[in-house]
Amino acid sequence: MNYLIVEALERYHHFYGDNLKVECPTGSGKWVNLEQAAGEIERRLASIFLPGNQGQRPCHGEDLQYGNDPHWRELVLFHEYFHGETGKGLGASHQTGWTALVIRNIKNLARQRSAS
Repeated sequence: MNYLIVEALERYHHFYGDNLKVECPTGSGKWVNLEQAAGEIERRLASIFLPGNQGQRPCHGEDLQYGNDPHWRELVLFHEYFHGETGKGLGASHQTGWTALVIRNIKNLARQRSAS
């Protein structure tokens, strides 16, 4: 669903340009165009799968093996569902369909970082 939302926001930005602004995040008082809103959703979605300051990926929850063991550190599981607050993966852990589309988000973020 997140992928479809990002895709739609990017398309609407292409049509409306910078004239249409939304508050992002809601209640923040910060107004951005639809492309920037899509980028924020991409960043948040990708952060579930990227290692944080301690080397742990939120998608792995409290399982330290994925953050500490060099043989498991680079293994990223794409789960069917994710905990809404922590990002911990729930359900089947081999979902390579829609969930794997997050790779597109990570690629876009990497491209933006290398351009700046």
